[in-house]
Order: sequence, then C-alpha cells, then structure tokens
Amino acid sequence: MSILVMKFGGTSVANLDRIARAAKRVAREVANGHRVIVIVSAMSGRTNELVGWVEETAPLYDAREYDTVVSSGEQVTAGLMALRLQEMDICARSWLGWQVPVLTTSDHAAARITDIPTENILAKFDEDMQVAVVAGFQGLGADGRITTLGRGGSDTTAVAFAAAFDAVRCDIYTDVDGVYTTDPRLTDKARRLDRIAFEEMLELASLGAKVLQTRSVELAMRYKVRLRVLSSFEEYDPRAGTLVCDEEDIVEQNVVSGVAYQRDEAKMTLISVADRPGIAAAIFVPLAEAGVNVDMIVQNISEEGRTDMTFSCPVNQVARARKAMESARDAGAINFHDLVADTEVAKVSVVGIGMRSQSGVAAKMFRVLAQEGINIKVITTSEIKISVLIDRKYMELAVQALHDAFELEKPGSAA
Repeated sequence: MSILVMKFGGTSVANLDRIARAAKRVAREVANGHRVIVIVSAMSGRTNELVGWVEETAPLYDAREYDTVVSSGEQVTAGLMALRLQEMDICARSWLGWQVPVLTTSDHAAARITDIPTENILAKFDEDMQVAVVAGFQGLGADGRITTLGRGGSDTTAVAFAAAFDAVRCDIYTDVDGVYTTDPRLTDKARRLDRIAFEEMLELASLGAKVLQTRSVELAMRYKVRLRVLSSFEEYDPRAGTLVCDEEDIVEQNVVSGVAYQRDEAKMTLISVADRPGIAAAIFVPLAEAGVNVDMIVQNISEEGRTDMTFSCPVNQVARARKAMESARDAGAINFHDLVADTEVAKVSVVGIGMRSQSGVAAKMFRVLAQEGINIKVITTSEIKISVLIDRKYMELAVQALHDAFELEKPGSAA
C-alpha cells in the first residue's frame, strides 16, 4: 500500500479538540487506502514555554539538556494523537525520534538528519499498524543523546520521512490554506497559488515567507518530494492548498510568482576600507565566526586604494557584527574609518522562475518603486529573484505596489 506523510503544526494540534479534528483527516486518508506516517509538532506555545523554563533554570544551559527538555512537547502530542486514532478503531502507535530511529548529527539544538532507517516502521506496517505517529523536531545524535532540529524542524522531519519512505506526497497542515503571492495581511489582492516550483518556494522561504521552513524545502527539492501546504481548519477538499513541485509540473506559470519581504533588516557600511586582495575574507570570515547572517553585499568603487563595503544582516545581529568588526580592527586584520549602521530598513523581493526567460522584470520593479517615491539603497539579483533594501516605512507600500504592477492577483499574468 502507498505511504502518505501528513504533518500537523502546533496550531493544528493546539488542544484536544484540534487533535481530534486532525485525527479525522488522518482517518480519511486511511480509508482512502494509505498507510500514513503522521509527523506532529508540540502544541502551540508549548515549545516557547519549555525554552523559557530552560533559560530561567540555567541561562548558560547545557545544549544536550536543552534538547531533552524542549523535545518533550512533541512526545506529548504524538501520544495523544495515537490515543485519539485508537479511539477511532485505527491501529496507530506513537514513535519517538530514538525509536525510529531518526539519526542526526550531534549539533544539539541545531542537528541535521543523517539517516532514517525504515525497517522498524515498515515491519509494523507489515503486521497491522495503519498509522505511525512520529514526534517531529527530534532525533538521536551520534553521541547517543536526544537532539532537536531547530525551530520549524518538524517540517524538515516530515519531508525527510517522505523521502526515506518514498511517499506519494507530503501534506503540511498549518494555519494558512496555502502559499500566497504575498502576505494577505498586507494586501487583500494576495492570491493563493495552486502550484509553485521548488526553487520559487525556497527563495520565498529564505526571504521571509513563514509557510515552510527553508531546510524542508531544500530537502524536498533535492529528493523530489511533492509537498502540499494546506489548512487544518478548512473543510476537506482534495483540490485545496498549494502543491510545491517540479517546474515541469506547472503548466501555466507567471513571470513573477510572489513578492516577499523581511521587515527587521539592517544595512551596515564599513567606511574607507583598504582595497586589496583578501579584504573581503578579512571582513566576512570574522562575521561568519560571530554567527552574523550576512545577506546582501555591495562594494563601492575604489578611490586611492580605499573603498566602502556594505552588507545587510538581521537587525538583532547589529551589535554582534559591530563587535566582530572592531575586534578584527584591533587585531590588525582590517582597518576602516567608521562603521555606519542603518537599522530602519527592510528587504523587498520579487521571485519567479519566469525571469530566466523574460527580460524587463528589474526595470519594471525599479520603475514602480520610483513612481512611489521609494529610494533603493542596495540591490541584489539571482536567476529567479530581485531584492532591494529600502526604508522600512515604505515596505508595505512597496509590496502592494509591486503586487499590483505584476498583476499577481491574476493567474497567468505577464511581466
């Protein structure tokens, strides 16, 4: 029998009533002839509560014990879901990460899955088990300790299981009914996409869209796992949600598929840096070692052997970046006149695989922003993405204007 993976996020299992509602969806797929692997998150708010307990108990905590504590939320949900399914006369049992086992690295609180042996679960399917309810977010490290995969790790767990078990599909149930052309909270013209390519979803996830965790999309693209994002609160509809799939599976494709944004960005500029071979490494290696997530990078034209270097990072990492640069200067690795931080910027991006074959997207984007009186501070591009840094106060205006200009409310619109 075919295997289907179903993942339920925290809001979908936030209480006993919602667990019962999710169990009905699982029962429907069992009735359709699937063996089902259900991946569950902790109940909504529970992980934050557990993290708070850890930090209150030991501010400089042992990451191994952190994982032991915070992984317990998924254990509770898995057991309750299995019990609910059993009450519905469905043969189900819960599985913790170490029982499967979900093998991971030993990078506690940020582990990566290395392997998921299928023998144990398949053996139970061959007996009489219809549903395996697996605690997401957790695994077994090489050191023999419980590990966790980082925030959003249950999405990654679900995709990894779908790949390991060659599932027909991986359904991600959440509190939204799919992937939209932009955030519906910013414009009522936002449209739910029926399908989106892996590459586009990966860009949107990395650019601030919160629907799917970036690592889960990376895994899905690598192993060709068909993902469906849908709401656990809508009535059942086999055509609901958004399918994340290969580009070849999309018949009608817009040039631009979506507009993404990241609100809390900062622009940092090193003034008057020596323009010499190795200067980029001297700047960005210390930033990486300090854990600063650098995104956009621009180097100005050199004058008299000096240049300015600009980069963006999350606003909450500005102090860390400043300390890393000042330490590098004190060590003699770099020399600069000043470090200027602008903490009132946002990043706005347009994404679409159609950009590969159609020109004029950048020109249109820049013209629209100019017409709205929005100044562009930094620009970066890739094959299917154009991103700009702008003043944060203009972010919502920019998103709405670009969404209108590319007519994203219409399926099959052109640039």
